[in-house]
Amino acid sequence: MNFFHTNPTAIFLFLISLILLSYHSSAALESEVDDESEFTYTEGTGKGPKKWGQIEADWKACSNGKMQSPIDLLDRRVQVFPSLGKLKKDYKPAPAVVMNRGHDITVKWKGDAGKININGTDYKLQQCHWHSPSEHTFNGSRYDLELHIIHLSPTGEIAVVGIVYKYGHPDPFLSKLFHHIKSSGKEERDLGIINPGVIKFGSRKYYRYIGSLTVPPCTEGVIWTIVKKVRTVSREQVRALREAVHDGFEANARPTQQSDGIAVQFYTPTVNGGST
Repeated sequence: MNFFHTNPTAIFLFLISLILLSYHSSAALESEVDDESEFTYTEGTGKGPKKWGQIEADWKACSNGKMQSPIDLLDRRVQVFPSLGKLKKDYKPAPAVVMNRGHDITVKWKGDAGKININGTDYKLQQCHWHSPSEHTFNGSRYDLELHIIHLSPTGEIAVVGIVYKYGHPDPFLSKLFHHIKSSGKEERDLGIINPGVIKFGSRKYYRYIGSLTVPPCTEGVIWTIVKKVRTVSREQVRALREAVHDGFEANARPTQQSDGIAVQFYTPTVNGGST
C-alpha cells in the first residue's frame, strides 16, 4: 500500500517542502520592509492595501500572489492533524532593540534569542511586532490585537507565530516594554537583555498553513502557526502601540485575503476536544 495513502500528515508535510523549495530556489523569500512610510492601511490614498502590489516592482505578490495572508480561519475548512506535533520553542534572553517602522512597533533581537523547531528544522527568532486589530480572523471574528513573532531558518525560510488578544488583563510582555514603546522612534533604541520567554502562548493547540508576509513585499512560502488560545491585553497597552506610530489610532491590519486554495491544518493533543 502506498505510504501517502495511509498518512495524510506525510502528504501535507511533503507539499510544504515542495512549496518552500520552489520559493527558496527562486529567491522569493525576502524580509519585511523596515521603513513602512511608502504604504498605508487606508484605501483611497493610492497607497492602501489594494495598491501595495503597484508601489514597488518587488511587491507584486501583494496583488498577484495566490497564497496571501492573513486569512479567515474557518472551522469548516480546518483539518485536525494531531500528528503535526506540539510546537517546539526554545527561547532565551538576548540583547534587543525597539524601533518604530512607521505603522508598527518592532522589537528586534540582536543576539541569539533561541528558536522554534518545525518538522525538524530550526527557525531562529528574529523580531516581533504588533497589529491592531488582529489580522487573522476566526470564523469572521476579529480580535483587538495580534502579535507576530518572526523566525528564519539557516536557508532563509520564514516561520511566523501569531498570537491574538482581546481586551482584559495587561499582557506581561508588553508590560515590560511599555515605557520603551511609548518613547520609541525610527532609530533603533537599546532595550538591554529581553527574554522572549515572557511571551505566553497559553495553549498547545494551533493552526498551521502556508501563506505570506502581511506587509510588503508580501513574500509567499511563509509557514504560519496561529496559536488558538486568545490571550488578553489592556486597552492602555493597545493605545500605547497605536499612539507611538505616526498614524495615531488608525488600524494597521491588512484585510483578510482569498484563501480557497490554502490548506489549513489544526494541531490538538486530543482529537476529542479535551482541554490542553
